[in-house]
Amino acid sequence: MQSLQAMASEWSGVDSADAFSIDDTNLFQKLGLQTFINLSTNFYTRVYDDEEEWFRSIFANSKKEDAIQNQYEFFVQRMGGPPLYSQRRGHPALIARHRPFPVTRQAAERWLHHMQQALDSTPDIDADSKVKMMNFFKHTAFFLVAGDELKKNQTQPAPCKHGSSNHQTS
Repeated sequence: MQSLQAMASEWSGVDSADAFSIDDTNLFQKLGLQTFINLSTNFYTRVYDDEEEWFRSIFANSKKEDAIQNQYEFFVQRMGGPPLYSQRRGHPALIARHRPFPVTRQAAERWLHHMQQALDSTPDIDADSKVKMMNFFKHTAFFLVAGDELKKNQTQPAPCKHGSSNHQTS
């Protein structure tokens, strides 16, 4: 079976080396906390105002302010800053935390659309950092899609040799 990372690279079109080039520079030191807050605020304003009801519904049970804080704290932590997210919420465990949500390819593409717009309209992020961040976001979005597909495959009952649909899988 192909690894989730390999599927993320294939589906996103972003090689792992490019996705994790965010680790070559401490983007937190370079950009600062307020830039990550601004990016996340800009992003979630777009998400909560999305014209597509199916997409907005994914976030319906989350408060916008909480979503913004969770995202910027994760970004800060992942991009070289203090472990704000882990201190408040524990290990990020992205696949597990996104398990309740339909992380489909369509949802990932919509998420990435809003993130690209947020990156483009956050003036304190230089062009090189935007490319590195977007590569990371694309790869991570499709990593979550791969995790969602794995979840679906694990919850499907395995066909029984004898034709019974009541077979339990471990």
